[in-house]
Amino acid sequence: MTERTAVDAPVGDDLPAPSPAILLMTLGRRLRGEIELDLAASGLTLRHLSALGHLGREPGRSYSELARRAGVTVQSMQATLRQLEALGAVERRTPPGRGRTAELHPTDSGRRLRAAGLAIVAAADERLVAALPEQDATALGPLLMQLHRAGPS
Repeated sequence: MTERTAVDAPVGDDLPAPSPAILLMTLGRRLRGEIELDLAASGLTLRHLSALGHLGREPGRSYSELARRAGVTVQSMQATLRQLEALGAVERRTPPGRGRTAELHPTDSGRRLRAAGLAIVAAADERLVAALPEQDATALGPLLMQLHRAGPS
């Protein structure tokens, strides 16, 4: 026997509507898994794609600046960027050394990887809204952005 969750429960006269927070978390986990799987075929993760995105918009950022923006530790960001350097996607334009600020830039390969990653995200967007009527699909992005800007309650 399988256990039913609030997301699976049918909505009826005597049952409450499913929780939007639970639905968004469940959908987010599912989308993240699908996107991560598709990115893995290119040797990327969402963290790689995020770092390439930040560097693409603002080249020259340091490990600490990138870590702050991504909400991860500096050590975690250093590991991510070492992986991207190994892939030839990022180059350091300052000599390595303890206490030195790394000036990091995406390479042509990094820009191509980022574009491929963004295409994967765009395909996930298309799959996500495919089940919705056009009017709802058009409204979904702005509604989610409104929630995002409002932040957690």
